[in-house]
This record gives sequence, structure tokens and C-alpha cells, in this order.
Amino acid sequence: MDLKFPADLKYAPTHEWVRMGGDIATVGISDYAQHKLGDIVYVELPEIGAVLEKGSVAGEIESVKAVSELFMPLTGEIVETNGNIADNPAFLNSSPYGEGWIMKIKVSNPDEIKNLLSVEKYQELIEKEED
Repeated sequence: MDLKFPADLKYAPTHEWVRMGGDIATVGISDYAQHKLGDIVYVELPEIGAVLEKGSVAGEIESVKAVSELFMPLTGEIVETNGNIADNPAFLNSSPYGEGWIMKIKVSNPDEIKNLLSVEKYQELIEKEED
């Protein structure tokens, strides 16, 4: 399995990635998550304007194998969602860190970022899951 894990991102134990830009977090699912899910056929995006707590369910990702919940990696308000993946969910498989981003969050509590995993810690987590 030749998976990619950009070092400039933070990762949630639930396999979402976070890219910070000021107080806006762009969120998607990791290469590992899309690989485990298989071919993604549907994405339920959160409502723009919704304020959700860290750890709460923001949406669903449906693949040919399973339905998985999409979790909020940080508390905040949904300010944008990626309409392209609603029309073409395969972007989550083909470009999980690019065209396959899912949502943008205006972060309410920047301190929560410290609880996300570095790329090294995330890779350790995956190795444990694979054992």
C-alpha cells in the first residue's frame, strides 16, 4: 500500500485531515481512509452555517463496501463545502488532499488543534490498526 501523508497537515484519529489557513480549517479524509473505504459513491455534506462540536458527526461517506461517518476534527462553523464531491464523490479516492477536500470550518477553539496528530503519530496509529 503506497499511501501519501502530507507532513504539513494534522490528522484526527478518525482519519480526517486538517489544513489550517488563519482561523479556517480545510478538512478531508486521509489517503488511508479512502483506501480502506474503497470506491466512494456518495457524500452527505454538512449544512453551511451549522456550528458543530469537535467529535460530532458532520456527514456520511458511502462506498461500495460501507457507510462511514464523517467526524468534526475541530469545533466550529461550517463556512464552505465542496460541491464538486457531491457531484463526483470519486475525487475523495483520486485526490483526497486536493480536489477531494470536504469542508471548511471557521474554528471556534484554536487550542483544539494541539490535540490533532502529527503525520508521524498518525502513521503510528495506522500501523496499530493494521496489526
